[in-house]
Amino acid sequence: MTSGRNNLPWRKGISPYKVWISEIMLQQTQVKTVIPFFNAFIKKFPNLKSISKASEDEILALWTGLGFYRRAKNIFKTKEIIKNEFKNRFPKKFEELILLPGIGRSTAGAIMSIAYNKSYPILDANVKRVISRYENIDIEQKNAIKSLWELSETYTPSENIFEYTQGIMDLGATICHLRSPKCSICPLNVSCKSAFKDFKTVKKVKKQKLIKRINFTLAHSNQSFLLFKKNEQSFWESLWTPYDNQLLKSKSIFKDPKKVETRHLNHALSHIDLDITVEIFEYDKPFKIETNLEHQWINKSEINDFGLPKPIKTIIQTYV
Repeated sequence: MTSGRNNLPWRKGISPYKVWISEIMLQQTQVKTVIPFFNAFIKKFPNLKSISKASEDEILALWTGLGFYRRAKNIFKTKEIIKNEFKNRFPKKFEELILLPGIGRSTAGAIMSIAYNKSYPILDANVKRVISRYENIDIEQKNAIKSLWELSETYTPSENIFEYTQGIMDLGATICHLRSPKCSICPLNVSCKSAFKDFKTVKKVKKQKLIKRINFTLAHSNQSFLLFKKNEQSFWESLWTPYDNQLLKSKSIFKDPKKVETRHLNHALSHIDLDITVEIFEYDKPFKIETNLEHQWINKSEINDFGLPKPIKTIIQTYV
């Protein structure tokens, strides 16, 4: 391909594994945000063999700051299935791919077309925008997605599928922009039913997000931090955080610290704003606590091997 986004790292040395990782990372996340995370991930786990031995914590650690951590958990679940049920060989059939955690119809189609050069339709955000405009379909109308999938199937060629798939994704990303499409240089402008249309739509009024206040206690010694694994199904699931003081029933589980410091920060998630207060307790050495929560004193030199929420990691890094 002579045009398009040839500088994307997942287009170099293309493999089913790299396409899979990039497609999962790109779900709900912009390309420019994904690139450094993808590069770091592939540096640590360059292929299926290397990631097959990875723990969930190691995968989550590389996801810190990328958000939507369930995607990382799905990567762990999928690589375990591939290891145990496919003898550590990446599945080659669409019907097998679509059953794996986190892989929907469009992601499976992207893997089949880009990695295996098989004719399968996709409908990511860019493709959805190109086809809906080309056919002048309001994506908000009832059954629009069903119609777009049918059209995607119709337009997907039986040959040159790799070039087509990359091309239509790049068209949406570089020319058919959301609000300012470059119709004058678009190769489809003669037949597109929405060409040169004014897409300066009225911006939707943002809903006021809920604010959740969290009070943490972060205990640390000269060499380690006491962290707790968040096992309930909510934001930051399976990540390691300081102790959530809302769990306190009566007395504190902590000994009297030799020094106390308080940090306050705000952190925005896609659906909620977090108002976080962290009490930082300093001790000379680690101590045992009585709790049934999964917890661990983590050495400061190993903190990057664990999955932590970005704001918590930012605080901890000031002490490392």
